[in-house]
Amino acid sequence: MTDRLDRWLRLPPNAASSGRARAMLRREMSNASLSADGDDELADTVLLLASELCDNATLHAGTEFEVELSIRPDEIMVAVTDHGAGPLELHLSRPRPKFGRAASHGRGLMLVEQLATSWGTRHDRDGTHRIWFSIARGEPSAATRNGTPQAIELPSLVAEWPDTEQVRQLLHVPTSLGLRLEMPVLVAELIRRLREVLGAEGVSVDVDHGDGSGAFSLAHDGADPSALPGTPFVEVGLPLTSPLRGVLRILPAAGTESTASVNTEIAELTAQRIALAVEKDWLRDADLRRRAWMAYLADASELFGQSMEVPLVVALVPQVVVPRLGQWCAVLLLDETSQLRLSALTHADDETIPDLRAALDPTPPADLRHQLDEILDGSAAPGWFSEPTDGVAVGLTARAQPIGVLLVGRPAGRSHTPEDVALIGDIARRASLAIDNAQTTAAHIATSQALQQALLPRALPREPGIEFAAEYLPASAGSDVGGDFYDVLTLSPQQWLASIGDVCGKGARAAARTGMVRDVLRVLIREGSSLTRAIEILNEVMMDAADPSQFCTLAAALISRPPPGEPPGLTVELILAGHPRAVLARSDGTAEFIGSYGTAVGLTSQLKLVATQHRLYAGDTLLAYTDGVTERRRGREQFGSERLLSAASATAGGEGRHVIASVRSAVEAFSSGPRRDDIALLAVRASP
Repeated sequence: MTDRLDRWLRLPPNAASSGRARAMLRREMSNASLSADGDDELADTVLLLASELCDNATLHAGTEFEVELSIRPDEIMVAVTDHGAGPLELHLSRPRPKFGRAASHGRGLMLVEQLATSWGTRHDRDGTHRIWFSIARGEPSAATRNGTPQAIELPSLVAEWPDTEQVRQLLHVPTSLGLRLEMPVLVAELIRRLREVLGAEGVSVDVDHGDGSGAFSLAHDGADPSALPGTPFVEVGLPLTSPLRGVLRILPAAGTESTASVNTEIAELTAQRIALAVEKDWLRDADLRRRAWMAYLADASELFGQSMEVPLVVALVPQVVVPRLGQWCAVLLLDETSQLRLSALTHADDETIPDLRAALDPTPPADLRHQLDEILDGSAAPGWFSEPTDGVAVGLTARAQPIGVLLVGRPAGRSHTPEDVALIGDIARRASLAIDNAQTTAAHIATSQALQQALLPRALPREPGIEFAAEYLPASAGSDVGGDFYDVLTLSPQQWLASIGDVCGKGARAAARTGMVRDVLRVLIREGSSLTRAIEILNEVMMDAADPSQFCTLAAALISRPPPGEPPGLTVELILAGHPRAVLARSDGTAEFIGSYGTAVGLTSQLKLVATQHRLYAGDTLLAYTDGVTERRRGREQFGSERLLSAASATAGGEGRHVIASVRSAVEAFSSGPRRDDIALLAVRASP
């Protein structure tokens, strides 16, 4: 035997390290001739405790560790040193519930305490942890004191389990049976089996879905523990994911003095099995609800997007919300003075709508006004109000600017859940976008219509012996500005300029070109230019713009009264610059095309213009039109010139407005489809 033997070994934190440490220790103790001294049992004890310390360092520290062995004549000492707390040790150091398996956590040094002569730990400031033990040589071990082998009583880490067959019956529900059973039935079966295995008086399960409806009894077997105040029972929480919560309650068998007879280990396993069933059922229902809400929101977006009219979009919002998200709903929008005005309202009970309207319009209750002011000031959170009833208010915001507020009264019999509030916020965002789009479109349409009206004369002249009538039918009532126009200018009490034209294209560019054609022609004629020369100068102006895609067809007529002594009527000088020929409807019921084709204005620098002279007698009507009339389609067939002559002659001799009405009716009756081109009609009639 040596006086002293010291050995040191560094090992990585893996599963093989304990084996390597045991091999080193066994080899060194063999070299120290412990067996020759009859210390085989001592060597085995040292190896057991050293393995425990190595496993402890591997599992909890997770760092490299050193094993030190010191063999002295009177004792053997082993020390294991690690270099800091690893993630697992930090995790296990957190506070844990003191029941079940967690209650036995942290008892890894009990063997050391029972078998070692002395032991201890040292924690240095640099994070180094050192655990050591020593065993005296020549003294009987704890297992062989008094010369007789004795069993070492260690603390029980596992509760006493019931019969194996009973445990299997409790926890094993056949897959085929589990698939067929609904969740409440499956839970009822599990607690029935638990009650039989434990011999308990009663078992119950309560669950709270976290939706504001509160906890409810899911199932119970035998006596309900929660229904017996003052009776002790065991309560085990169900390990559910938030927002779910639940508890398993077990009432011990009758005659039992305390709850200690209840096996908490098996109760916890049953609680886990129940939690799996509850959470699976909740997730399935949540998925179905989520799909239903997604379809609901998609349908709402589709409804909101089907119209660009502000009143219709606003009226749809309450109809979508009620009764799914609340008993009533109101939409308040900001007006031009930044004041909230009730724009739409509905209630699940139609008889309540008048009273609700009176409460909200024109001034909401004070509590509600306070919430509305906060929302309009930029608060992103929903506001809760109690007048006129309980409900939630959500701001309507578009392009980072408030446009109004959405009010939703609470559903019947319950308060709004967090899911309801989230859905109301989603509906508010979709409604805000739809309302803002409709308002923007309405503004564009108003601007376009104002521009279109500015391109037409405000009123037609009314003079003795001559009658003017006109009508403009746009292809769209939306924001597009058409290129068709007509104009009548009084040059003197004896002379007028009537013109009608069609600028290629639509929109702002076409509108700008239309205004230029009309104004330039007016100025040139007022300055005394002849009709032919005025159109030639107009062509030069348009060519200077260098935009060949913006040409214009034009029909211009210089209308004059005849000199004194001649028969009553009107004389007409007509020029067609690429425009369809005009119709002359005589008072005797005949109709014909007049005028000679020329070159469109703005298309080429060289114009071909032919001025033709015509005479309108009392009752005759000159009708000018744009190509939207003759090119009106019904499939592949066009309205054409023959139908135009027939419609114009049908009211020959009548007033000019009657001729226009006849042509319009014939065109609209020809095809029921929407107009693809604008239509302009201008009639000049020689009055009797």
